[in-house]
Amino acid sequence: MTWSIIAKDPQTGEYGVAVTTKFFAVGALCPYGAAHIGALATQALVNPLYGYDGLKLLAEGRSAEDIVAILTAGDPGREARQLHVIDREGRTAAHTGRECVDWCGHLTDEGVSVAGNMLAGASVIEATLDTFKRRKDLRLPDRLMAALDAGQAEGGDKRGKQSAALKIWRTEPYPILDLRVDDHAEPLQELRRLYGVAHERYLAFMDAMATRTNPGGITDRSWIDQRAREIQERAQATNSVSA
Repeated sequence: MTWSIIAKDPQTGEYGVAVTTKFFAVGALCPYGAAHIGALATQALVNPLYGYDGLKLLAEGRSAEDIVAILTAGDPGREARQLHVIDREGRTAAHTGRECVDWCGHLTDEGVSVAGNMLAGASVIEATLDTFKRRKDLRLPDRLMAALDAGQAEGGDKRGKQSAALKIWRTEPYPILDLRVDDHAEPLQELRRLYGVAHERYLAFMDAMATRTNPGGITDRSWIDQRAREIQERAQATNSVSA
């Protein structure tokens, strides 16, 4: 009932998860991650414990392959689950249970993984992966959304559309970007709209947040104002090139 893409940007070190489905509030239980250690997505009949236990294993430095094996081995319901993981080295691994609804499957590559179930066909995840790999000109959030758009153009979830989510982790345990569309007729369009709104002030405030290396963050409002202008100008330039 879902397809998602997880990736690491080799230039910035950012991790991201983007997902969409014909189901309510996919962003609540599907995507998990943290800076420097990796990310994962649990779907089909979601097991949220994969998220919490998977993050612990990622923090221990376990490989994506080991994490998938450990999590699924301890789950009697694993054949109804889908899981994919990217670790701190950018290695990926995935599991698609035999009871997941057709079309279902996954594609893994260095630094990126795509998985889906209850889809219109294999071309959904093929187009998603191909677009992500091709659009190296885009920043990670834009690249992930472009990838999902390509999968949707191939039919996406065969039942229709309802929710979507996008999460990006940069340097801290908290995400630098966390967008959710819980219930919408065109969730990917709404996700893009929210991403645009985030460029007005939100992203500048996130750049000013407290970090482990700067526990006080940035409290100079003039700096935040200037940063907001820079982010808006960058977004306008990107949109002009895309157009």
